[in-house]
Amino acid sequence: MGYNVQEHLLDRLSIFRVYAYGLCMGTADALPGVSGGTVALLLGFYARLIAAITAITPGRIVAVLRGYHPAHRDRAREAILEMDVQFLLPLGVGMVTAVALIASAVSTLANTHPVPLFGFFTGLIGASAIVLYRGLCISTREHVLAALAGVSLALLVAANVITLPGSGGIVILLAGALAISAMILPGISGSLILILLGQYVFLSSELSAFLSGLGGLLGGGSLEAVVDPGTTVVLFVAGGLVGLLTIARLVRRALERHRNLTLIFLVSLIAGSTPAPLHNISEHHTWTVETIALAAGWTLVGAIVLVALDYLTGGFDPE
Repeated sequence: MGYNVQEHLLDRLSIFRVYAYGLCMGTADALPGVSGGTVALLLGFYARLIAAITAITPGRIVAVLRGYHPAHRDRAREAILEMDVQFLLPLGVGMVTAVALIASAVSTLANTHPVPLFGFFTGLIGASAIVLYRGLCISTREHVLAALAGVSLALLVAANVITLPGSGGIVILLAGALAISAMILPGISGSLILILLGQYVFLSSELSAFLSGLGGLLGGGSLEAVVDPGTTVVLFVAGGLVGLLTIARLVRRALERHRNLTLIFLVSLIAGSTPAPLHNISEHHTWTVETIALAAGWTLVGAIVLVALDYLTGGFDPE
């Protein structure tokens, strides 16, 4: 009996540890410039994360869904173990918890203190590009072209010269696919992609409104307050699932075949995204001397925070 209790406690501790990993990873991914993939590397579970994600296939998902029938339950259990759901589930819950908390804070600060918020994000992004470039070797013409392509693409997207095709739900689906794919890559933050696409504040507000609506519904609130933002959240999650099954796999394959070239392009995307948060400021504020000084001060704070994290962790490696 004592052995079983001890084993049960160890299982619970293991679940809590993975949940804590999810909190750390979700916090990193919710802040542009800090990568959840990098956190996974630093905490030592990146290989397991990638193995679990790449094990998610349509065939295994179907096998799990068919597990309601007694004849298919053994195969459903095998599929669950193969996808490492006992790891992904608490990790995902931890990530969602962290993202929800930060989304609420970002939604509020974007309305009340946009200049400090987006100045801080600018510093995080710019400093992360610098520390990641240190681990790369740019020595050939192809490397230079890849760097220029990454920086140019990010600048064009940030300036709305290049935009996502479609509108409304299609944009949310594509943003989800790109952002979730970026979340699992060391050095690339999912929220950075959303800032680059101009969807970060909107999606943070929608997630915050959805959670508030759920809380209000329990107290007798309106169903409409849940459905409207909930639709956006569902579309984003659906896009994320598509991204994990497609885009993330393509990027991992590119890393396996042309590691340095791919990393140079990805880190250059970060570098080119540095001014993207400033567009959020210019949408609501005129660039006065006071505004520039405040934004510059918070940019410096963001850069210092990122460099300090880099120092404390022994250096970020974009793998």
